[in-house]
Amino acid sequence: MSVPSRFSLAGRRVVVTGANTGIGQGIAVSIARAGGTVIGVGRSAMDETEKKVTDAGGTFIPAHADLADREATRSLIDGLWNAHGPLQGLVNNAGIIRRADAVDFTEADWDDVIDVNLRSLFFLSQAFGRRIIAEESRGKIVNIASLLSFQGGIRVASYTASKHGALGITRLLACEWAAKGINVNAVAPGYVVTNNTEALRADEKRSASILERIPAGRWGTPDDIGDAAVFLLAPASDYMHGAVVPVDGGWLAR
Repeated sequence: MSVPSRFSLAGRRVVVTGANTGIGQGIAVSIARAGGTVIGVGRSAMDETEKKVTDAGGTFIPAHADLADREATRSLIDGLWNAHGPLQGLVNNAGIIRRADAVDFTEADWDDVIDVNLRSLFFLSQAFGRRIIAEESRGKIVNIASLLSFQGGIRVASYTASKHGALGITRLLACEWAAKGINVNAVAPGYVVTNNTEALRADEKRSASILERIPAGRWGTPDDIGDAAVFLLAPASDYMHGAVVPVDGGWLAR
């Protein structure tokens, strides 16, 4: 099936962080289906993602980096740009989560999550934005937010803070860069089958209560998020700036 031109990513190179598994893998595959080249960033092997992208007819370029490493984060975008040519898209998906009651939450669990989920998101976006502006080209950034960009949650203090921050940074960058050829938007996934939700899905009582609230009656899949990201990377969304698209099975509508 051919992809309508306004929804095509043909000829576009898109960096996807956290591409080794879960939502990042789903985004990578969706980009491939839309005709784009995926530059996948991960701290572990991405062989499975590469195979899925290739099977979808796409090209996958692996880039191994630990986004908790500040120096690695600082140099990543320029390194990829210089090695693989101009970049047209960046998906800030990489994220970790730590669970503990607020009274027991440690500074390490706070700092580790904020570093990966929020600090790297901003500074990768900054590096991408600088190159786009300097070269007077156009680019798109898609940040992966969360239902916890809107809600409080429980036992995930640093994750909630990071996702509220991700949405705020999305809006700030949109305000600064919309007139400079850069679209910055976000996708807010609902409850998706990933490693991060494994503990919730293993808790029968908690999982059942979550499903009862989701109007669609199911957990989301990484492909659900990937297809929304493709829309925000494609020409079809050229007049969207600072938007957040919930892909949550109707959770926030309740």
